[in-house]
Amino acid sequence: ALGPEHGTDGEQLMKAADIALYAAKTDGRGCARTFNRSMLLLLEQRENLRRSLRTALERNELYLEYQPLIRPPSSVIGFEALLRWRHPEIGVIPPSVFIPIAEADGLMDEIGRWVLEQACRQALSWPSSLTVAVNLSPAQFLSGSLTDTVAQIIDEVGIRADRLELEITETVLLERTIDNIDTLNTLNVLGIRISLDDFGTYYSSLSYLKNFPFDTLKIDQYFIADLETDLKGQTIVRSIINLAHGLGISVTAEGVETSAQARWLIKENCDCLQGNFLGRPLGAEATSDFIRRSPPKGIRAMEGSNRAV
Repeated sequence: ALGPEHGTDGEQLMKAADIALYAAKTDGRGCARTFNRSMLLLLEQRENLRRSLRTALERNELYLEYQPLIRPPSSVIGFEALLRWRHPEIGVIPPSVFIPIAEADGLMDEIGRWVLEQACRQALSWPSSLTVAVNLSPAQFLSGSLTDTVAQIIDEVGIRADRLELEITETVLLERTIDNIDTLNTLNVLGIRISLDDFGTYYSSLSYLKNFPFDTLKIDQYFIADLETDLKGQTIVRSIINLAHGLGISVTAEGVETSAQARWLIKENCDCLQGNFLGRPLGAEATSDFIRRSPPKGIRAMEGSNRAV
């Protein structure tokens, strides 16, 4: 914040600097921002969302959608539960907007528990071979109560532990390494599957794969988007698949949007595919119909491509 354009006294400048600091934090580590008037509007909008989020759960504004996970050539092996917020005035607000607010306000334990319980209950309506994957926020994972919460939920719901897969991102593993290992090992002992999400987009370290008990590695859509033409991307994805398989880890490709991407991934022995080409996120009531009906257009095309290779 600079004077006099951002304030004429110390108090005004400190307030402006504090708002700029908040904006920089939302951009990620190592970022700096200079105050401007539009930040005031953004801060006001955030405060309004924060107040609304505190009552969103009790007003049934939060809900889950489920995106299919497909094992080539056409087997539905489960769904990923995706949290949504339908605000009565604004409409659907993406998780990337409201999850950081929930974490900052200490709401993620309550919301995270609700997501886990709802996803597990929904999975009970599917064939017993299908799994449900749930994303964990950093605040949930580092709360210290995660393993107790998960154990309690699977006991109350009555679902087999191996039908639940918990997804964490690499950023979660940057802090409290010993505690992280203990948490992951406890979840592993319970029989719960553990997935490393968005692999390769943050601070990828091979030590994660060596030291932590992952069952699945999810390749971020960043590497999938230009897979048909990006030779470097192909080399990276192929190497990740081979590395994971060598360690006994399954591989899921996220963001599969075209038949060409699906064909290439099938040829390279990717274990599981996920993306709108194969199945868009569905409401809970639509998942059973998706499971029962014959493979949709995208999956049928994938079957044909698999025979071709």
